[in-house]
Amino acid sequence: MAYYNQLCFLDARFVAPAGSLGLLFHWYDSLTGVPAQQRALAFEKGSVLFNIGALHTQIGARQDRSCPEGTRRAIEAFQRAAGAFSLLRENFSRAPSPDMSPASLSMLEQLMTAQAQECVFEGLLLPPPATPQDGVAQLRLAQEAAQVAAEYRLVHQTMAQPPVRDYVPFPWTALVHVKAEHFRALAHYHAAVALCDSPLAQAGFPALQQPLRGPPATSQPWGSAWPEEPEERRKLGKAHLKRAILGQEEALRLHAVCRALRRVDLLQAVLARALRCSLAKYSELDREDDFLETSEAPDIQPKTQQKPEIRAPSFSSVKVTDIFHRLGPLSVFSAKNCWRLVGPVHMTRGEAGFGLTLRGDAPVLIAAVIPGGPAAAAGLQEGDYIVSLNGQPCKWWKHAEVVAQLKGVGDEGVSLQVVTLLPRAEPPGTGHHRPALGGLLRSQKECGGGTPAPARASPRPFLGWSRKAKRGKSRGRLSPQP
Repeated sequence: MAYYNQLCFLDARFVAPAGSLGLLFHWYDSLTGVPAQQRALAFEKGSVLFNIGALHTQIGARQDRSCPEGTRRAIEAFQRAAGAFSLLRENFSRAPSPDMSPASLSMLEQLMTAQAQECVFEGLLLPPPATPQDGVAQLRLAQEAAQVAAEYRLVHQTMAQPPVRDYVPFPWTALVHVKAEHFRALAHYHAAVALCDSPLAQAGFPALQQPLRGPPATSQPWGSAWPEEPEERRKLGKAHLKRAILGQEEALRLHAVCRALRRVDLLQAVLARALRCSLAKYSELDREDDFLETSEAPDIQPKTQQKPEIRAPSFSSVKVTDIFHRLGPLSVFSAKNCWRLVGPVHMTRGEAGFGLTLRGDAPVLIAAVIPGGPAAAAGLQEGDYIVSLNGQPCKWWKHAEVVAQLKGVGDEGVSLQVVTLLPRAEPPGTGHHRPALGGLLRSQKECGGGTPAPARASPRPFLGWSRKAKRGKSRGRLSPQP
């Protein structure tokens, strides 16, 4: 992030309107490995920002989610990864590689949000775990699992649409599909436990009714009425378990279809264990004299008490010093300005002083020059910036410091160097280009220091300044965490 902040300073100081640094930046696509080269600083900034998001995904995947603190850190990491991809998608355009396209970045943002939501669900399973008799806790698990399934279904739909479909590896798509089916089945399992094992359910606890009264997959005999009899609740719980079993079997089938997923033994063990739990519970509720076919259970209404947030990288938290700080403040000494160095000029104090008025800080501006005074005679003009006083660089001096030095000058006078800003002709066609990265990526807040100069447009056809570019440098591959 410190490097990214330095790129902001470089962009503001050295990239002229409709120009570039002339440096060649080389990166590789994160999934295909196809190399890309650009002579645009926006390309480098976008690539670094992508890697920031990729790094957060790795941090989140490596947390120990068997403890509350590890789960919290994983949620935070996935939220920050989603924020990095969102920032990249909103501020770059015309990406030269598929992984930096708006469609791919949108998919990655959704994927990170889904993984954060999965971590929220996992946090509810940590000790002390919900007991089957705790109907409210089981109901919350059912709704949280349904929320996770809904998030993964959205990701799967995005992955199945072109152009993402032709770019994302099949194991990614298969794993997301497996997770969508797995968590939907878990939602039905916990709903069945809440219905059949909770004393609150047997007492007709009203809180259990609404989430389990969603639109059914097919018609159900109960309609909108909540089953009050224990036998009806048993049948409804059995119907939910049937959907849970079918869902887990579908998840195992999808897992077996993908060769890469078949090598992940841990994933298969998780799916098989969930299926065994559903089968065991179904056996408890099944009766020999139960000859009627089980009706279709309604869908579980998704609901979460902790919706993941999209958290953009906090560049302002990483303080850096501009490596070209000695060149002077960016407001004057940047490629957006043309200026001429004047001096040194020598002045001696007259009866009314030096005949000039100063204003502002770093650098101090000559706000007015009295006609006929020493300053006018020395050739100083209104609008000049003082950059040297008696041989001392004073580009970063405050107004009070410069005034104090001038007041302390004796009969020998003072030697000044100033810069005069020159008018700059508008480059042809500049008005047709988009602003470079917008104020968002160039603000003082994100650079962690002085305010950079306004961004300029890139004339290159491959990369749009206002949005991202490509990435490279052997960036770690993103991988959905099972």
